[in-house]
Amino acid sequence: MEGILTLHDFMLYTKSVTYIIVVGALLGLAGFFWFLNERDEDPDENPPAEH
Repeated sequence: MEGILTLHDFMLYTKSVTYIIVVGALLGLAGFFWFLNERDEDPDENPPAEH
């Protein structure tokens, strides 16, 4: 194939690239929220020591 020859080829190419970017962004966002929630500690699990 010699590249993009028609408008339909161009639209198909840009749509597929957009879908790849969106899926990557959603996976990244899910991973980021998972990272944020993993760091939270339940205060009931480790009660503070009394002096």
